Amino acid sequence: MVNFMTILSRPVVLIATLLALAACKQGATADGGARAAAKGGAAVATVNGQPITQDAYDFYVRSATGKPATELSGEQRELLLDNLVRAEVMAQAAEKEGLARQSETASALQLARLEVLQQAARQKYLEGKTPTEAELRAEYETQVAAMPSQEYKASHILVATEDYARRIIEKLDKGASFAELAKHDSMDGSKEQGGDLGWFTPDRMVPPFAKAVTALRKGEYTHTPVQTQFGWHVIRLEDTRDVSAPPFDSVKDRLVQIVLQKKFKSYSDELLKSAKVEKKLGPVPAAAAPPPGSGTAVPTPPAS
Repeated sequence: MVNFMTILSRPVVLIATLLALAACKQGATADGGARAAAKGGAAVATVNGQPITQDAYDFYVRSATGKPATELSGEQRELLLDNLVRAEVMAQAAEKEGLARQSETASALQLARLEVLQQAARQKYLEGKTPTEAELRAEYETQVAAMPSQEYKASHILVATEDYARRIIEKLDKGASFAELAKHDSMDGSKEQGGDLGWFTPDRMVPPFAKAVTALRKGEYTHTPVQTQFGWHVIRLEDTRDVSAPPFDSVKDRLVQIVLQKKFKSYSDELLKSAKVEKKLGPVPAAAAPPPGSGTAVPTPPAS
């Protein structure tokens, strides 16, 4: 069931995209609105002389509700049209105030245009290119071959300084509880779980953390603090297990997306080769490391 109150109350990103494309097509000419109406079908409404075309309205309805307008009630169609009218009124007001010429707004409109046209190009190129069973099987084998052979279950305590981490290690050497120290001293969000990070593969970790984890034996903790951009870690390996490849049929839909993405990337790579590109971007200053405690050392994997 379509929740129209949700649709009508949330920010209308689809409308912003439509208006961005319309602005790109129409330019600043006085008869731009008339040309747009001719290209997009009859106008379902006009706002200060600017048409909202049937095509734009139909696209918005399908995108917002997942249904064509013909499957909605008259009241529902009217509510959605009111939403478009309101957006057009606000867009015209913003243009009168010169907001479309502001740097951030102009950049957002430009990026919206690029995104929509790229998606249209992708859809057009991939028409009729449904992956074959052989292609899916080949991609499955590629993905399986790239899988890590083991998963790790570990806990950690994140602190701000090396000295602090060494004091944690000294307490562990004397028999202190790792989980209790994590709850009391760790700066990481996993502290509430005693530092437990759950199951993960090394590729999900920042490199120094991954290297330390894979060097540990089950039940062992690091006797030298491990430094990452997030601070200093004391890590304990809880367990390991072999990684089993999921059955082909269970990941078939995902494989379809991967194969299609690779096909489109190959197409875009060919276009890039033939394009004349001149890069004029200056050097980027080195990014400062985030302050200790500002993030999690590794992405917390979903519960297994």
